[in-house]
Amino acid sequence: MKRLFQIFGGGLGWSLGGPIGAILGVAFANSLHDRMDGKNTNRPQPSFASHKGSSASPSDFHIALLVLAARVIKADGKVDQQELDFVRAQFVSMFGRERANESFQVFRKIVDQNIPITKVCNQINGFTNHSTRLQLLHFLFKLGLADGHLHQNEIEEIRRIARNLRISPYDFESIRAMFAKETDTDWAYKVLEVNTNASESEVKKAYRKMALKFHPDRTIDAGPEAQESAKETFLNAQKAYEHIRTIKGWS
Repeated sequence: MKRLFQIFGGGLGWSLGGPIGAILGVAFANSLHDRMDGKNTNRPQPSFASHKGSSASPSDFHIALLVLAARVIKADGKVDQQELDFVRAQFVSMFGRERANESFQVFRKIVDQNIPITKVCNQINGFTNHSTRLQLLHFLFKLGLADGHLHQNEIEEIRRIARNLRISPYDFESIRAMFAKETDTDWAYKVLEVNTNASESEVKKAYRKMALKFHPDRTIDAGPEAQESAKETFLNAQKAYEHIRTIKGWS
């Protein structure tokens, strides 16, 4: 377990328990086995499924994110190099360049596993707020677009994850629309979750609601990466509001 803390940081808490802990334990053991070139093949695999960590931390957010990413990355039937490069870049920003390569090897072993998505999401729900889960969803859409195209299988997998994370269809479509500015003329309305014939007061009310929902302060416990993601979604809500005001001619 000491080496696991060295790789992912000393703040690991609830992610060491439950199904995520079990996935992480197997991945770490398999990665360690590979580095030993097949030596000690009877070495028992560590499992952290019984760990009772209860405090949330940025490291827990990272682990949860990567387990979900492992599910999405193979949704289209293949693991694309551009998607892997995207995840590796996230490792560098999360853990620093020094630990990025080793942590990425653990992630590759997570990808090889069968991930019980309902159980994983239930565990995440127990330790994160709604705003933090929205940022997990935002990351998954960015991951799906890493190869330049969001495949239908990836959309459906992200939708399945969103449903299990207790994210409403409206919030799902709102975040999805943030990545469709070039292809969907109604993207701004979908981001703010309003109809195209909404009045100025209705749009303003919707914007204030979305700005509050995506405010970075709501993701403080999840760490700086979650807050940066929240800033991005917050700005997208602002852009959507300004776009609607422009096309409607509201001064």
